[in-house]
Amino acid sequence: MVFKCQEDSFLQEFRTKVVSCENAAGGYNVVFEDTILFPEGGGQPTDHGFVAGRKVTSVVRKGAIAVHFVEDEGNNSAPFAAGEEVLQRVEWSRRFDHMQQHSGQHLITAIFDREFKYNTRSWWLGTESSYIDLDAKDIGREQLERVESICNQLIVDCTPVEVNVYEPDDPALKSDVTRATRGLPEDVSGPLRVVTIAGIESNMCCGTHVRNLSQLQTIKLLSVEKAKGKCLVHFLVGGRVLRKLTECYDREVQLNTLLNGGPSSHIELAKKLQTTVRITQRTAKKLTTELATAEAEKLNALRANGPPMYVLLHRNDGQESDFINTFLRVVKLPDCFFFLTNADTDGSGKGQLVLQGKPEDVAKLGPEICSLLEGKGNGKGTRFNAKVNKLKNVPQCEKLVREHFPCNDTAVEK
Repeated sequence: MVFKCQEDSFLQEFRTKVVSCENAAGGYNVVFEDTILFPEGGGQPTDHGFVAGRKVTSVVRKGAIAVHFVEDEGNNSAPFAAGEEVLQRVEWSRRFDHMQQHSGQHLITAIFDREFKYNTRSWWLGTESSYIDLDAKDIGREQLERVESICNQLIVDCTPVEVNVYEPDDPALKSDVTRATRGLPEDVSGPLRVVTIAGIESNMCCGTHVRNLSQLQTIKLLSVEKAKGKCLVHFLVGGRVLRKLTECYDREVQLNTLLNGGPSSHIELAKKLQTTVRITQRTAKKLTTELATAEAEKLNALRANGPPMYVLLHRNDGQESDFINTFLRVVKLPDCFFFLTNADTDGSGKGQLVLQGKPEDVAKLGPEICSLLEGKGNGKGTRFNAKVNKLKNVPQCEKLVREHFPCNDTAVEK
């Protein structure tokens, strides 16, 4: 069956009658005599829209019928009655976007085939961008630019697009004008639609399309993604190109302020900023190492006068800091218990926990402290490590340590 949406893809409202209505979770599955709401198929997502003012969020084709999921909107949402006449209305912005992407895909596929003999194995219409899967080992920048240029010239030339309907046994389907199906569902029966871009190609297709390539506005080929056994060409058509340009421009304006320079100097300024960050990171790492070493050596000096029973030391250098590891590597107090934390610099209360000491002390205090700090970690023997989420509870944990080690005069707390 050829639905009304396929007969006239620009029809936005249509009156038809209900054939059947069945209860479904959250709404009703409704079949109509005909529909302007496109059922998902051929790589094109389902239309959204309204029936008698009620929202339709999915349309699925089952053989020669289209099943519409109509949401249950509460007390006023009674089932539809067979024979009831209703008004269908398509969500036009979504439909036209899909028409642009789908017709654009046909055009891009045809030009890659004509210019380079690359066959399109499949395609995907996403919410942000789309891609075609080409039977090619690699695609260079020059090839992308050539295809993009040809496509956009055909748009400028207002190349017509025709949709014709044929019976399956029509001789025209076997002529050189038409080609093998691309993505036509196997259970399609009855009349077949052929989409023809004048002078470029003809292909059987169940989707909705523009009437003229000028309605595509423009095509932009974004990138080539080489995956295992795949070569994906990502693209935008029409309104999506304009939206992407707006996003890029808005980002450019923000970068002007952040980098204190215009677009032509963004790359140079970003590279300088990267260099500065690397130098700063190296300096910070060196200072952190020196500080951790100095703190450890201070404790080492206490050994002669009786080492502390436990050490509480908390930092705010971030989880990636080397302070704790350096400190524990340098300190030489084998019988001492260490309760160390390093908080993230963003004030979120997240960070790193390390406990080190005698196995029995670590086994007793580790799980309790980790739980109080809402952490996730484990310990074995003399060491307990965890990533924690609630460092504001450190005082409660310190209390546990003090109670565990009653001789507070032999402690170091920082």
